[in-house]
Amino acid sequence: MPTIIAAIMMLFATACHKDEPVTPSSSHLEDITLTIGGQSFTAKMEQNSTAEAFRALLPLTLEMQELNGNEKYHYLSQSLPTNRTKVGTIHVGDIMLYGDNCVVVFYETFTTSYQYTPIGHITNPEGLKEALGSGSTTVHFTTQ
Repeated sequence: MPTIIAAIMMLFATACHKDEPVTPSSSHLEDITLTIGGQSFTAKMEQNSTAEAFRALLPLTLEMQELNGNEKYHYLSQSLPTNRTKVGTIHVGDIMLYGDNCVVVFYETFTTSYQYTPIGHITNPEGLKEALGSGSTTVHFTTQ
């Protein structure tokens, strides 16, 4: 008797199963542009609520401060959604959120134990370090 019940249950389970169509989804939002000292860099946005909220603020001009010889940062006047993770390695061109309101643009690759929420990544960061220069720098973020 248990075998018959198991067979009937499998029949119902199989009959009720329906394959859902798989819709390809983009892993990125639309690109944005960072303009630094007349030089433009394209960044692919992550597909997350942080990137969406940041993109909604654009166009945006930030006076970014130097930190540690590997990044520029700016504290926004508002908080953005977060999903912090230990990224392990920061790559040149990464755009991240530290905490819930600090936008960071990295111009060096290094390992870290800090937690960030990814916003995007500059697709061709060649010349980024030179464009950012030393000290504070103005960075214009715009949609494409």
